[in-house]
Amino acid sequence: MANTPQAKKRIRRNDRRAEINGARVSRIRTFVKKAESALEAGDKPAAAAALAAVQPELARGVAKGVLHKNTASRKFSRLTKRLVALA
Repeated sequence: MANTPQAKKRIRRNDRRAEINGARVSRIRTFVKKAESALEAGDKPAAAAALAAVQPELARGVAKGVLHKNTASRKFSRLTKRLVALA
């Protein structure tokens, strides 16, 4: 268990950050799922709009440090590829 004041403070801070970062990742997943469901439905205009909303969310996740750059790039690339295949 934490004995020093600094160690106790780090535990408090880490708990707060974990909650915030969890919310960020959850928000990103929601946007990705909306895009995937639009792609599944075959609705190209809705899928394009959803994809346009996903891209800044993924970029924000990378900037905030909750997603790796390559992970965000891979997700966006695969969604874009699926959108192009709808044509």
